[in-house]
Amino acid sequence: MKQLRIDPFGWIDEQRARRDRAGLTRALRPRASDEALLDLAGNDYLGLARHPRVTSAAAEAARRWGAGATGSRLVTGSTELHTELETALAAFCGAEAALVFSSGYAANLAALTALGGRETLIVSDAGNHASLIDGCRLSRSEVEIVAHADPGAVRKALIGHPARALVVTDSVFSVDGDAAPLDRLAAVCRTHGAALLVDDAHGFGVLGAGGRGAPHAAGLAGAPDVVVTVTLSKSLGSQGGAVLGPARVIEHLVSTARTFIFDTGLAPAAAGAALEALTLLHGEPLRAARVREVAEALWERLTAAGLRATRPDAAVVSVPAPSPRAAVAWAAACRTAGLSVGCFRPPSVPDGVSRLRLTARADLTDAQLGYAAHTIASTAPPGAREPHAP
Repeated sequence: MKQLRIDPFGWIDEQRARRDRAGLTRALRPRASDEALLDLAGNDYLGLARHPRVTSAAAEAARRWGAGATGSRLVTGSTELHTELETALAAFCGAEAALVFSSGYAANLAALTALGGRETLIVSDAGNHASLIDGCRLSRSEVEIVAHADPGAVRKALIGHPARALVVTDSVFSVDGDAAPLDRLAAVCRTHGAALLVDDAHGFGVLGAGGRGAPHAAGLAGAPDVVVTVTLSKSLGSQGGAVLGPARVIEHLVSTARTFIFDTGLAPAAAGAALEALTLLHGEPLRAARVREVAEALWERLTAAGLRATRPDAAVVSVPAPSPRAAVAWAAACRTAGLSVGCFRPPSVPDGVSRLRLTARADLTDAQLGYAAHTIASTAPPGAREPHAP
């Protein structure tokens, strides 16, 4: 029988061509260990990723426990170090218990799939992170997407729904850096008997007393109807994620969450680094206040230059660009000038608006802040400024 000569991956070339035409092609850009760029693209909010105590703790954990966890958490992947980190996270954030995962993404998938199901309605904010969106899809729940940061829309979704319900939101939305109205969302949930799941990836270490997070700031720490997920790869400068909440929820995840049961445990080096970073944050609570000050100052300088930047509620400052190609060119111009900035384009942005995404850091000096604002403003493309701006 004659075989047809069909390229089974020919469709990939067609999709690549469409991405090229739209200015949406992405490429990896490996950085050197001694890269001289000023970094406003990464999420090292507190400047702890290279802190000597944090890197030394990572090295010591690797020497003591080995390079990897060697297995899933339920087999050989749980060490005394993991337990110590979980205890410290729960105590710091005011939660009853915590469970550490290999990433914040895995933590979100675990929480949603274990707490969702065919009997559950999940009400999800339209601006939620991709990990929450994927968790909703994998949960096999009925999912209703509601308007961004709108407790009234959440209330309408919950009215008349007799089954169990879970409301899901970022605490600080990763694209624009705006904060969710957690206190009002919690009130709506309690009126209708729903649980609240908060992804505090961009609030933990930045908001709340000493960086204890947005739920803590909203008076929700330790609440019996609230579950919080955090990442260890932003404010703590390490790797991994965690779910915090009532002990019975954490016990349920241990027995049912597939990204916990079947994934290799967090590497000891990452656990050791995160634990030391948390210790540092506990001893130096002003780091959290400083990163908020830096973000506000950056926004003030950019808007003074006429740019349409969004006012930050935490560490993220978003600056809209007129098109995907303009955003890429703008980021490239900043890089040529010695500044690394985030460049977000569809489908990474839920509103379809390309932008530069800037992340404040607690360890930025005033001189570095001024340089960054000047570089962004001086390389801005036509259409990035407010009308009549200089």
